[in-house]
Amino acid sequence: MDIVQEIKKFVEEECKKPTNKYGYDAFLYHFIPMVKYAEKLSDELGGDKEAILIASWLHDIGSIIYGRENHHITGAKIAEEKLKKLGYPQEKIELVKKCILNHRGSQQNTRESIEEQIVAEADILSNFDNISGIFYAAFREGKNQAEAKEEVRQKLENKWKQTHFEESKKFIESKYEAAMYLFLYVPPTEKQKHVLDVLNLKIVKLFSVQNQKI
Repeated sequence: MDIVQEIKKFVEEECKKPTNKYGYDAFLYHFIPMVKYAEKLSDELGGDKEAILIASWLHDIGSIIYGRENHHITGAKIAEEKLKKLGYPQEKIELVKKCILNHRGSQQNTRESIEEQIVAEADILSNFDNISGIFYAAFREGKNQAEAKEEVRQKLENKWKQTHFEESKKFIESKYEAAMYLFLYVPPTEKQKHVLDVLNLKIVKLFSVQNQKI
């Protein structure tokens, strides 16, 4: 049994349920990019890769099933129950739980292991693959285009500052710079044009959908 794939399947099934207020987009545009970055960081920095990937798939499962409040706590409980059913070793379950409990930057918890640090960092990096989703969240909160743009800009700046590993900055540097150029109306370099084209396309599509709803 490939336990990482079993956990991925479990998370995807939960994301498809109508009770998940975030919809299947959460799986496509947050979980998948987040796991991708966790795997890349583990390849560069080490740690228990299996535990890192499991924790990455499960890090927001509490939010999917019970809602965002205290989702790091509910997520750790769900992870323990699920992994015990799959016969996963208890010492590794404890490591996965620590990663989930300490992944939220707002909690300011101490991350003692490289596994905890990687999961938290991958969660930050995933924002740079889902800028259109951050805009969508701002619109759902009732913000207009100018307010949404400023909120997204500030969030991306904060996420960039929260990265700790040099490897992380290398992974997202071009995306971050392209986004900042987009927000500040400064002409991009040749290196950034492709990333900007992708960002522009996503944002235009998002604005189009929102305008159709008005």
